Amino acid sequence: MKNILEIMKNKNEVLLMYGAICLLGALVCIIISRYSVLEVMGVNAWMKPIKFFISVTVFSWTMGWYLQYLENQRQVEIYSWSMVVLFSVEMVLIIYQAAQGKMSHFNQETAIDRTIFSLMALAITVLMLHTLYIAILFFKQSQFEAPETLILAVKLSLLVTVLFAFEGFVMGAALKHTIGSQDGSQGLPLVNWSTRHGDLRVAHFFGIHALQIIPLLSYWLARSKREVMVIAFVYFAFVSYTLWLALQGKPLIKL
Repeated sequence: MKNILEIMKNKNEVLLMYGAICLLGALVCIIISRYSVLEVMGVNAWMKPIKFFISVTVFSWTMGWYLQYLENQRQVEIYSWSMVVLFSVEMVLIIYQAAQGKMSHFNQETAIDRTIFSLMALAITVLMLHTLYIAILFFKQSQFEAPETLILAVKLSLLVTVLFAFEGFVMGAALKHTIGSQDGSQGLPLVNWSTRHGDLRVAHFFGIHALQIIPLLSYWLARSKREVMVIAFVYFAFVSYTLWLALQGKPLIKL
């Protein structure tokens, strides 16, 4: 672990530090949640900032690690700061709404709420388009100082991540994430995915975290590029299945 942090510090200190700041933000929100009585749809209002802070930490550190393999470090620097700015916009707005006990996503109650939701959608859209550009740079580069299987896994995971990040538009168009009912139905612990109806957040979650899961599975299981492609395809099929399931109004786990 110490070696990984040292490499990150040397290769991308910006994302290392930003991930650490977001992790600290998650801890602060956990403390606040212990004393806050604010709720959004029956869930402590600070749960969403906690989950998003953790997700941003994981995303930042993962991308910080992968970006060391790109030769165009000027574009890496631009993307790193783009991530810091755009994620920060997202997190500030989520925290602002949580502090008022209001929904941050899909909230159309007032003009301010609509503006906040639109700004969040814009920030993430720009970031994912920039991430797609980084994926293109990976595909265009011919030589890497890393095993071919790892680089292929990173390339494919980036594509799946961007694709299912844009699945957020499906939720945005519907102004909810539950199919077959209104948001706020009985859900699984922590993630709160509906256990009675379809939930579009399932595919969104697994799709975005393809960024970590596909390379990890490839590291553990793959011995060739063909095996990496099989792993990526199976994972893509699984995430697509969770999306299909949600669109049918069916939960991933029914309780």
